[in-house]
Amino acid sequence: MKQSRISRYRVLALFASCALALLLAACGGQAQSASTSETSNASSPQATSASSDVVAADDTAPADYQKPGDDYRLEQVVVLSRHNIRAPLSTNGSALAKATPNQWIAWTAEPSELTLRGGALETMMGQYFRRWFEAEGLAPHNWHPEQGQVRFYANAKQRTIATTQYFSSGMLPTANADIETHVEFDTMDPVFTPQITFLTDSYNDAALAQIAQMGGDEGMAGVAASLKDSYALLTDVTDYTDSEGYKSGELTDLKTTDTGVVLELNKEPAMTGSLKTATSLADALVLQYYEASNDKRAAFGHDLTLDQWESISAIKDLYGDVLFTAPLVATNVAHPLLAEIGSELDADGRIFTFLCGHDSNIGSVLAALQAENYELPNTIEKKTPIGSKLVFEKWTNGNGEQFGRVRLMYQSTEQLKNLTLLTGSTAPEAMEVTLAGLNKNADGLYDYGDLRERVKEATDAYDALAATYGEQQLAEAA
Repeated sequence: MKQSRISRYRVLALFASCALALLLAACGGQAQSASTSETSNASSPQATSASSDVVAADDTAPADYQKPGDDYRLEQVVVLSRHNIRAPLSTNGSALAKATPNQWIAWTAEPSELTLRGGALETMMGQYFRRWFEAEGLAPHNWHPEQGQVRFYANAKQRTIATTQYFSSGMLPTANADIETHVEFDTMDPVFTPQITFLTDSYNDAALAQIAQMGGDEGMAGVAASLKDSYALLTDVTDYTDSEGYKSGELTDLKTTDTGVVLELNKEPAMTGSLKTATSLADALVLQYYEASNDKRAAFGHDLTLDQWESISAIKDLYGDVLFTAPLVATNVAHPLLAEIGSELDADGRIFTFLCGHDSNIGSVLAALQAENYELPNTIEKKTPIGSKLVFEKWTNGNGEQFGRVRLMYQSTEQLKNLTLLTGSTAPEAMEVTLAGLNKNADGLYDYGDLRERVKEATDAYDALAATYGEQQLAEAA
């Protein structure tokens, strides 16, 4: 297995790129302008319009790093991160370009690569972690970790490597941290690839049946039934029926009844039907909403409320749920990352781990761990927002007893759009994850042994697939 490391020169180059992003924001080039048409709602407040400067943190308020109690000491943190804002595949001639007659914005990065805004936001998140660790006594100021104390490991895509680099620069600004990749650049590392590595006929039938259950009595035909209004809004905002692809017959009307899922060995779960097409458009629109200098420009001239942006984002949220969160699918595709997380939790002397992949990684790992259903507040992406982090924490009390906490940490829509600097008093959003069947103490913490056992059970569940669904058939399929 090949392992490469990012050089000091790349660190300096990315620092310069981050500085440029902040400069652009200060000049108004990347800052969010006012949008008077947006309205707030109880579950997800309006993203406020930004001034011409990066939004400063309020350091006058007391810092609050959400410590579970005065008797606890933070011992270890393992993070599974989604990359930050990237450019979509919206160049001339692309599928996205054919799906709308409108012009996508000029991105600050090449297709699928991290944008300047994404780099600046990730640096801010790294800075928040640095201040959190210093406040908890987990790390000294200007920490230079000893060998083996920290680990940064990214999928070998530009957006994941760059996200890791920016985060590490914010967290360890003077330490020049090494970034691991294990395969050739711009290829998918099997650890981060949510692919089916066990498949038999009986497994395939059972997994597809679980997916169909998401559609209730209608089965697969009902999986996307909740998206009728979202499809109509997406069609209107993108002028979909006036697009080159629609007029040529390459694209058809978006239907809620034609969703299909195909499982193939050593491939990611694949989708057919309108939900796949709609997700590609919705994902690009949401990224454009974060990146554009004007809300109306982001929506191709439409004045959208925050509720409407949430409706568009709901398309891609459901897409991720359908492909990666059915229990049998999650057990299969999340197995390599679950094993990696378990290994990091047990690593002797390890204090901090950062694993950088994709939304499908976070979604499948949470499903495999039996996380209860949730909707995140203050974000239009309700499941795995851009740049979000699944955080495993180990705490010790005064009696030496160990406890665990699992949280989803992410920048709110307002923070993403306004480039809000993060401190203890201006913190990112954080929601505690509830794992079905595990009890929490009065301070909201799991017994660490129970949490570690849940990770082990989720990892071992992969090996049990053969016993249930036919080991001999697996050998024949391979």
